[in-house]
Amino acid sequence: MNAKIMEIFPSVQGEGTYAGVRQVFIRFFECNMHCTWCDTPHSIGDTLRDYKDMGPDEVEAKVRACAQGCHSASLTGGEPLLHKDFLKAFAPRLKAMGLKNYLETNGTLPDALAQVIDAMDIIAMDIKLPSSTKEKPFWQEHRDFLRIARCKEAFIKTVITNDTDASDVRQAALLVAGVDARIPFVLQPNYFEMKQGVVAKCEGLAKECAKILSDVRMLPQIHKFMKLR
Repeated sequence: MNAKIMEIFPSVQGEGTYAGVRQVFIRFFECNMHCTWCDTPHSIGDTLRDYKDMGPDEVEAKVRACAQGCHSASLTGGEPLLHKDFLKAFAPRLKAMGLKNYLETNGTLPDALAQVIDAMDIIAMDIKLPSSTKEKPFWQEHRDFLRIARCKEAFIKTVITNDTDASDVRQAALLVAGVDARIPFVLQPNYFEMKQGVVAKCEGLAKECAKILSDVRMLPQIHKFMKLR
């Protein structure tokens, strides 16, 4: 069983509640979304084919070669849950190496998550706001996804752009509160708009979310400031 892998490399996690933690990143090709801020063309239907079909043995060898000192393996993309069968088979190998399985996901594929949840340790789940992504809303998918993810350590991340509607952010906060108001909720200002007022907007939204949730944070993508991958 192979998976489409773009790259495997060690670095520092730049987003969310594990920002600053050293990880080995396994970046899967393909995504089921086309978010406006995404800087990696790897969605379904894109013409870029900068990936390699890899089997479990090859992926394991590459991970072992660079995982020293890493806390966890970041399963990222793209959308890694598009490779759910590979994840289900391969995740136990990562645990055998002493690595936690850290799933970075857009949170829109609850059925796929249900098939791999037992092998995961940490779920870094996005909530995709339609006013930010310019795509259809996924409120029900996100709700179903979070109900599954909450049995593990989970947190929410949502990207704030200058186009983000405050009503979308409020709906996301209420969605999380309906599952568990203690789940960390991270507002991430769009890096490409940092000089265009998005930070101040993000701060105001964080104050409103704090009226609904008990753990609201505002964090940028620190790896980009440090010029890391």
